[in-house]
Amino acid sequence: MSAEPLEIHLEEQDLARGLREDVRLGLTADAKWLPPKWFYDARGSELFEGITRLPEYYPTRAERAVLARRASAVAALTGAKTLIELGSGSSEKTRLLLDALTDRGGLGTFVALDVSASALRASTARIAADYPGLRVRGIVGDFTRHLDRLPTGGRRLVLFLGGTIGNLLPDERAAFLSAMRAALEAGDWLLLGTDLVKDPSIIVPAYDDAAGLTAEFNRNVLRVINRELGADFDPAAFTHVARWDAACEWIEMRLRADRPMRVRIPGLDLEVAFAAGEELRTEISAKFRPEGVAAELDAAEFAGRAFWTDPDGLFGVTLARAV
Repeated sequence: MSAEPLEIHLEEQDLARGLREDVRLGLTADAKWLPPKWFYDARGSELFEGITRLPEYYPTRAERAVLARRASAVAALTGAKTLIELGSGSSEKTRLLLDALTDRGGLGTFVALDVSASALRASTARIAADYPGLRVRGIVGDFTRHLDRLPTGGRRLVLFLGGTIGNLLPDERAAFLSAMRAALEAGDWLLLGTDLVKDPSIIVPAYDDAAGLTAEFNRNVLRVINRELGADFDPAAFTHVARWDAACEWIEMRLRADRPMRVRIPGLDLEVAFAAGEELRTEISAKFRPEGVAAELDAAEFAGRAFWTDPDGLFGVTLARAV
């Protein structure tokens, strides 16, 4: 069975408009910032896939270890008929759950939601080929805006893995979880991956690897702005910075200007000045404590059913039920 045609709720012009709005807002702020979603053009996605294989980058390995051990328990507890993944990317870890749910019997549909139509088309085609009895759907959309477009009916299990929720600020997390709960019915399930608080000596190298791959990934956002908005950023003039914020318990990725410069962005009719040493924040990645995850889920009307970690306690996966 082949994958169904993509259901598109996010057009190329929507992405272009979003980029313009984010760049104007972020680069004219007193403390400059950009959201991390603009890392992920084709080159950025390729760089991130490389990062996940680095020895310093533990989150992907640790989460996969949890899922490898607990996928059968997830299948037994949820009895899901429909599996939905948000920000699906390549859906590699999802296959552990697909295997467990199809082995158990009863899973009829897999739905992947992602902003990239090309990535979705490729990943859903592969899954449809490998799971021929499964109905496979792809939704082109933004998980912060299009949760109301998720398919209804059947016992649903939504996956939000990779620690991606940590890229949201606390009020954004609360809004996302509330919107997620509103999109579900009582009895549906959420499987949430969260990177855990640990010694910064483990966290920081995961965002500042010796090979410099994360630095190139960080600078890629400037290349995206250059290509899409005609800007004249010199990516080589910015130093990659990864900094642990102990008070907020998150890591920040930043780009530090090595010299004073003025950057022209013709697509916005904008010129932006950078002082030497000025920093542009490109990502936060919050780390969590189990009790904090439970509290945030409780506030959004999810009841935690199970919390699992990898053997080293680096990464947590929570199975919660909509109540």
